[in-house]
Amino acid sequence: MIREKEEELSLQARLVRELIAKITNEYLIGRKIKNGELRKKLVEPQWKCPPEYRTEYVQMPEFAMEYISPVEQKRKDRVILQLHGGGYIGGVINVHRNMATLYSQAGGGCDVLLPDYRVAPEHPFPGALLDAQTAYEWLLKEGYDAKQIFVCGDSAGGGLAMALCHKCKRENIPLPGGIVAMSPWTDMTASGPSYEENYEKDVLFGNTKESMIYCTDYRQDHDPTDPYLSPLFGDFTEFPPMLIQVGTYEMLLSDARLVAQKAHRQGVKVRLSEYEGMFHVFQMGLLRLPESCRAWKEVEHFFETLDGYEAQADSEPAKQGLLPSAIQSDDLPG
Repeated sequence: MIREKEEELSLQARLVRELIAKITNEYLIGRKIKNGELRKKLVEPQWKCPPEYRTEYVQMPEFAMEYISPVEQKRKDRVILQLHGGGYIGGVINVHRNMATLYSQAGGGCDVLLPDYRVAPEHPFPGALLDAQTAYEWLLKEGYDAKQIFVCGDSAGGGLAMALCHKCKRENIPLPGGIVAMSPWTDMTASGPSYEENYEKDVLFGNTKESMIYCTDYRQDHDPTDPYLSPLFGDFTEFPPMLIQVGTYEMLLSDARLVAQKAHRQGVKVRLSEYEGMFHVFQMGLLRLPESCRAWKEVEHFFETLDGYEAQADSEPAKQGLLPSAIQSDDLPG
């Protein structure tokens, strides 16, 4: 496990954390932010695609997708399926499109498919999962080998990435080449210790039981331990390598830790990185926060490491060994 010290937290990160805390603690607006009411109603200006990228829109029967490609230096042997966060109640927003360009850069100049999957309450479970599977299978039909597809997601999208792999494994669909999960929501039972330990620390979801992480709009009356809802409770055997990033001030901290522990025990190559003092999906700071910059650099390193691992795939040591910097079971908390 990789973990930073809080005293090394940048001034920018401290200020942003304090600003978020101030906004979310304000009685009227804060409550609407925490429970997702503002997220549902958010209307943004049209996204300005950077000149070095282009966007194509793909209309599916039930939802739309955005295909974001670099104009130059395109890597054709890799594609990223980006599953956005938003508590399963919010769609794609501009910061996710900006994150897509960073995923593309980290992936060596590859394409990124960003599906605007259906969300609750109009489309409860399993709507988002079915749309994620449709997007994944669309990439397979476009000619990508499964190992060339990397599924990446933040928050609900991080959990959805793992749920998608559980579903693919059960239905004998080839699994992707890797997973990147930022602050993944993997446990809808909210049973991990960090839900209490970080209840007052979490600047986005803390100090209330009416936040999005307790929302049942998507789950409704389905069993919260269903791996398609809470990937933590599934079998990770044969899963692809995973990079999991999380902030230590998050109520979802144990979602990341427990998944990393379980997956590693079941033979999955995992890298768990805890960023001390950081808040939920701090990577949305893009390249404006030092910690976010380091996180995106780590994503790039993860892809590069997998390239090296695949290059040695025919050698027995590579097949049996862990990825460089991967966690060891006795390094994991708890």
